[in-house]
Amino acid sequence: MRDIALQAAGVLAILIALAHGAIAELRVFARSHIEPRWTRRLLRMVWQASTIDWIGLGILLIAAPAFGSEDARRWIIAVAVVVYGYAAVGNAVATRGRHVGGYLMGGVVALALLGL
Repeated sequence: MRDIALQAAGVLAILIALAHGAIAELRVFARSHIEPRWTRRLLRMVWQASTIDWIGLGILLIAAPAFGSEDARRWIIAVAVVVYGYAAVGNAVATRGRHVGGYLMGGVVALALLGL
């Protein structure tokens, strides 16, 4: 059961990351007018860096049960809880709890903790 919870956390983490990246490209940066252009490129790359980070962490959550190491499992879960917990709180504060993203990221944290 705990392996399934951990892998579900990883799948949800990847789906959130893909939505995060798509929303940036299709809605945020498609409508924004940021000058100078290098600042726009920098903001876009910083935004997408978190997308790539979240995908990588999701892959680690999915793969953790196969590592055969309880220490590795615990460290992956610890990092996921910090990263997704911070993102969930930041999202909730910035949107005053009116955006589904914070709740979904909280779901990743809960599922990862069930995988301990």
